[in-house]
Amino acid sequence: MRPAFALLLILPLCNCSKAPETVHAANIAPGGITIDATFWKTWGDGQAELAGYDLTYPRYGQMRKGVAVTIFVSETFSNQLRVKADDGKHPPSDQYPVMKLNLIQDFQTGIYDYNNMTSTFAALAPVNSRPAGSPTKISFSEQEWCGHVYHQLLFDPSAVRSQSHSYFDGEADQDQQLSYPANGVTEDQLPLWARGMAAPALSPGEKREVMLLPSLQAARHAHQPLAWKPATLSRTSGGGATEIYSAKIEGFERKFTVEKAAPHRILRWETSAGEHAELLKSTRLKYWQMNKEGGEAALAQLGLRRRPLRTP
Repeated sequence: MRPAFALLLILPLCNCSKAPETVHAANIAPGGITIDATFWKTWGDGQAELAGYDLTYPRYGQMRKGVAVTIFVSETFSNQLRVKADDGKHPPSDQYPVMKLNLIQDFQTGIYDYNNMTSTFAALAPVNSRPAGSPTKISFSEQEWCGHVYHQLLFDPSAVRSQSHSYFDGEADQDQQLSYPANGVTEDQLPLWARGMAAPALSPGEKREVMLLPSLQAARHAHQPLAWKPATLSRTSGGGATEIYSAKIEGFERKFTVEKAAPHRILRWETSAGEHAELLKSTRLKYWQMNKEGGEAALAQLGLRRRPLRTP
């Protein structure tokens, strides 16, 4: 049984910011990704899109009920540090805009729960000899009662730097370098891809053969090293006002149902392993400013409730 992405109810804190005005011109990458004034009218407004999902997740041979949250927001990145660039700290040559996706998952397994998060950063301008829409950093963390894990990937022109730390024997501290094929796509960037924020762009009805790097969470749960695998991406009609973006790899399939109309919200995602997430509600907020008591009331705009206290 193959798991995938991860999400959590308590929203992470950050000082997110809109992308710089200098990147508001049209930017059409070789893969067909268009980053233009229309795009920035939505994603350059200094707010994040937050969405809550009703989640079913397969773990330990059973389907677990949980909650998922997606957070999409544009930021300015430092290429040297691969973190959000604070104003005035980096020269223009070191900065480029990214779309950040924080994908969070919280589900119970018996007495203990899982709190997972995957952060994927897709460059919105060409960088490191790669076109706009390419991943530039992916990080994953998992907390559960046995221990915790952190794994990070940094994408360079022809290689991927991988660094991981784990509580589990045989996985403790690892540094390695992976190849980066020209048609390489990561499973963790697929939610961005389904919304037109990551390469490769597909025309309606088109299929594309790529090399796919499984998600960091999938590698962790399977206790297998990361390795590129052949996969098929496709874009088909979902009927009515929706489209379906799909990735098939070695008998496993991940599908996203998205709205045709911009900004192409993800209405649901599902996998052949049984994972399923259904959109509850979404909104746009400067959530990083809402960390005081009372801010949790805004969870209702995501279709979510505050986590109950565990004591009597």
